[in-house]
Amino acid sequence: MTKPAAPRSEEELDALLAAPREATIAALARAPGDIIVLGAGGKMGPTLACMAARARDDGGLHGRIIAVSRFSADGTEQFLHQAGVETIKCDLLDRDAVARLPDAPNVVFMAGQKFGTRDAPSRTWMMNVVVPSICAERYAGARIVAFSTGNVYPLTAVGGGGSRETDATAPVGEYAQTCVGRERVFEHYATSCDTKVAIVRLNYAIALRYGVLTDLALKIAYGHAIPLAMGHVNVIWQGDANRMALELLPHASRPPLIVNVTGTATLSVRELATALGARLGRDPRFEGVEAADALLSNTERMRSLLGEPEMDIGTLLDWVADRVKRERPLLGSATHFETRDGQF
Repeated sequence: MTKPAAPRSEEELDALLAAPREATIAALARAPGDIIVLGAGGKMGPTLACMAARARDDGGLHGRIIAVSRFSADGTEQFLHQAGVETIKCDLLDRDAVARLPDAPNVVFMAGQKFGTRDAPSRTWMMNVVVPSICAERYAGARIVAFSTGNVYPLTAVGGGGSRETDATAPVGEYAQTCVGRERVFEHYATSCDTKVAIVRLNYAIALRYGVLTDLALKIAYGHAIPLAMGHVNVIWQGDANRMALELLPHASRPPLIVNVTGTATLSVRELATALGARLGRDPRFEGVEAADALLSNTERMRSLLGEPEMDIGTLLDWVADRVKRERPLLGSATHFETRDGQF
């Protein structure tokens, strides 16, 4: 089978990241009505909101798609408007402003902060715990898909298949602690306010402009050593992660349904870097050795509910190498996937 060609423009990349599948359309048909995306201005939010709008249009569905954010990045609102997404500027820490947001039976909650926690931990607690409380109170009784992270789990043995949703959380570092707090807030509103919730524990999205593979490719291109202590990872194409999140809307439940969303394979960082180096024509440099444990997630529940991710790792390696070689725009924000002490 011929591999798909790498996207040649930013518009083509965005279209791929926002492409729904038939299952996405069917899921939104089972969760009718408006969808409001809170915290839609980040790395994933714009393409997720556009995917919802495309699924609505392709499926002949009804309802507004509303993206809410401070929208500090230039061009994001225009991008959303072109796709038929309405936008509202709002500081989600402003309880009065959140109260004025329109009603919606379906909510995708994407707000949060990770980087900068070490220097400003109070801000991270506000964004990751207080903001969810404000929003969950405002949308009590709705269906909510809330983004979380696999960082709530401890490191697990590389050969153990990864953490399961039924495993106890054991957050390492203050960022991960706040993410457990965010989940607990949504659990509270699910049990006390008839809110149906699905929690997405995501690790690590790949969108070519950023991601673990982009981090590795840039280190190889610039001749920087790749640390190997966190020697294994799970990754998922952002388009697949967007689809899975939207497809969880009709699965939202009381108590919350928790789903690990990531790639199904445990991938060796050394092997990924070697494969990227071959594509870039450069030999990667390594430092350290692989630990026996890593931050890994089991995807059995995801696969049973939503199926396999559609993008394969070979295509992602091809596309990331192509983007770096052609010096296409990047977000400039590293994932810091190699961090083992939970300090971000």
